[in-house]
Amino acid sequence: MNRWQRWDENVGRAEKFLVAAMLSIMILMAFLQIILRNTLSTGISWGDPLVRYLVLWVGFVGASLAAKEGKHITIEVFSRWFSGNAQRYLQALSCLVSALICGLLTFAGWTFVQNEAQMGSTTFLQIPVWIPQVIIPITFALMALRFGFRACATFVMSFNPDHSSQNGSRS
Repeated sequence: MNRWQRWDENVGRAEKFLVAAMLSIMILMAFLQIILRNTLSTGISWGDPLVRYLVLWVGFVGASLAAKEGKHITIEVFSRWFSGNAQRYLQALSCLVSALICGLLTFAGWTFVQNEAQMGSTTFLQIPVWIPQVIIPITFALMALRFGFRACATFVMSFNPDHSSQNGSRS
């Protein structure tokens, strides 16, 4: 297992832990809000905004995990017509295009976060708005890396088909 794969596995474990923790907090907070509103006619003022930001984080971290595990949405219209190396080239091209799009979205997300930071708005508990939104460029950058490395690995496997079986790589 090379350095990139070890790093990717460690990041993947951290992402899985984050998703589980955030989902747990979301469920507990929503349940607590329901109980407080129905029994005491009150609630936690920052509970709903927290749940909204946790939904954002779970969605983006989940998308990054899907990219890691090769379970992201794909369109396989052309791959059905080809086999062997031609299909691998199409997979590599698809991953490369996905990496480029995620790279562009990283840049757009970073610009968005910078604009929010310049505006100086705050959210619940006076936390600057850009802090919970920073997940957007981070996860798009991570997805760009994952798609880029998968494109390279798929392209390399088209020249050496035995490489995938020897190293246990995913395509």
